[in-house]
Amino acid sequence: MNINKETLLDMSVSKIISEYPFMVSFLENHSLNIEANDKRTLSTYLSSLDSEELEDKALDTEILVNQMVEFIEQMLGFLGSNENRVESLTIIAGQDKSGDKETFGSFKVKAGEIICIVGPTGSGKSRLLADIEWAAEGDTPTKRKILINDAKPDKKWRFSISEKLVAQLSQNMNFVMDLTVYEFLELHAISRLVENRDEVIKKIIEAANHLAGEKFSSDTAITSLSGGQSRSLMVADVAILSNSPIILIDEIENAGIDRKKALNLLLDEGKIVLMATHDPILALMGNKRIIIKNGGIAKIIEVSQDEREILADLEKLDKKLLLMRNKLRNGEILNA
Repeated sequence: MNINKETLLDMSVSKIISEYPFMVSFLENHSLNIEANDKRTLSTYLSSLDSEELEDKALDTEILVNQMVEFIEQMLGFLGSNENRVESLTIIAGQDKSGDKETFGSFKVKAGEIICIVGPTGSGKSRLLADIEWAAEGDTPTKRKILINDAKPDKKWRFSISEKLVAQLSQNMNFVMDLTVYEFLELHAISRLVENRDEVIKKIIEAANHLAGEKFSSDTAITSLSGGQSRSLMVADVAILSNSPIILIDEIENAGIDRKKALNLLLDEGKIVLMATHDPILALMGNKRIIIKNGGIAKIIEVSQDEREILADLEKLDKKLLLMRNKLRNGEILNA
C-alpha cells in the first residue's frame, strides 16, 4: 500500500505500529512514548499534545508527519515489502558473441520455478546471470532486456544497495569474522529489523542442519565450519532472511550438502532459482534448462516425462553412492 500524509493521519496508532513495527523506534527517538494498543488516529493523538509539550520536545506536527511518511517509504524500500514481490522474470532475446540474434523471442520464469543453466566453460552463463542481476535494458553486450512482473523494472533493482534482485550462493565460501553462528545470524537479522530474532535464528540453524552432513550449534564459531556446513548455513540464511527474490546457485553439486533439500527450502520461500550446473541430477530437477553457446541462449528445453523417469533412476544411484561415501567416512568396509 502506498503511504501518504493523509492516509497516515487517518490510521490508528495501533495499526501504524502493527503494519510498520520499525516506527516504534522512530517515535521513541522523537520522545513520543505511545501505547501499541492506542486506537486513536494519529491525527487525534497529535492533537492531544499540548503546545508546551510540543515546544519542550522541539516538535512541529506537520514536519513530524512528513518525516514519518518519508521514513516508512525508506524502510519499506530497505526491507522489501510485499508490493515489491517478484512474481515473474522475463528474458527478452538479444544476441550472441557473433552478433547473431537469439531465436527464442522471450522466456518467462515464475516464482517457485527452478531454471538450470547449462553450457561449457566460457559459453556465456555468467553474462546471462549478469544481465538478470543488472536488470538489463538492452544496454549490455548481449542486448538482452529483462522484465520484472511483465514490466520494465523499477530503477531500484539496478541502483539500490539494499534491494538486490539476485542473491548468489557460490561453491567457494569462506568466513573471516570471529563470530559464532548465532552472532553472525543476529547481525543479519538486526540489519533486517527482524522483531522475533531468536525464533528466526533458530529456524535458520535448524534448516541448515537439515541440509548439512554434520550438524553444528548456535555457539559454533563460523570460522570452524566445514565447506558443507558453511554453504548449508548460507542457503538457509538466503532462503529465510534475504529479500532478494532471485537466487543464483553456482555448482551446488560440489557444495557438500543435500542439494534436493536445499532447492526445496528455497522454493518453499517463493524464490526464483537459477542454477548453473554440470550435474545431470540437478539439471533434471529443474522445470526447464537454458542451453548457452557462443554467448547466446541457443535453446530452452522443458524437462520431459522420460527425463523425469531417468532422474528417478539417477537419484537411486546417487543415494547408493552417498551411503557408500558415509560408510567410508565412518571407517566401515564396503561389501559387494
